[in-house]
Amino acid sequence: MDIVDALDARHGITCFVGAGGKKTTMAALAARLERAVVTATVRIPIFDGWVADVVVTETPQTAIDTASTWPLGVVPVQERPDRYRGYDPETVADLADIEHPILVKADGARMREFKAPSDREPQLPSTASTVVPIASAHVVGEPLTDDIVHRVDEVAAITGLDPGDEIRPRDVATVLASDQGGLKDVPADATAVPLLNMVDDEGLEASARTVAEAIHDRVDVPRVVLAEMRSDDPLVAVV
Repeated sequence: MDIVDALDARHGITCFVGAGGKKTTMAALAARLERAVVTATVRIPIFDGWVADVVVTETPQTAIDTASTWPLGVVPVQERPDRYRGYDPETVADLADIEHPILVKADGARMREFKAPSDREPQLPSTASTVVPIASAHVVGEPLTDDIVHRVDEVAAITGLDPGDEIRPRDVATVLASDQGGLKDVPADATAVPLLNMVDDEGLEASARTVAEAIHDRVDVPRVVLAEMRSDDPLVAVV
């Protein structure tokens, strides 16, 4: 199994939520997929460097149908020099019948490594086939603070931690497995595949395996993926 199959990203609409490597994961998959489409339902930083072309258009299906270079990015508008705006979820949902793998950034994390969603997140298209909730393995053992966590209060509410408390493997698992956290609003027909990213040494792998086992204790998912998306071979393990 490679990273594409581990994340069920070879076909359909795959959405990425959480924190700790959404864009890196999308870039790694786009490079390994045939004729991948990259888009978003939320703001996304400029990503021209890891796709062959970005088309700014209100009609993404037309851009995809007429494309000749891949991976292809489609967005509705560039709202600032450093970022694009995403489509509404209904527009992305309408792309489900296109015979291309579609990779979608579906929430924001402000460069943090762990998060829980706000009441306006995630922005998931109803036809998503796979949802990948992400957290960085590096957060285990770190304090619950704004330095590494986006929406500290929401994480605290899900886990029972207080701000400043140490984040334990079970806390990461609780958020990723929660219907108020990583599994919030996942469409009934979609498959959820949690991802622990930044697993870049043996100690982090052991910690991430503990998180993965705790996720399985809490929710029925087919697998939990451990990866280092900056590596030439990103897949570390499948639990």
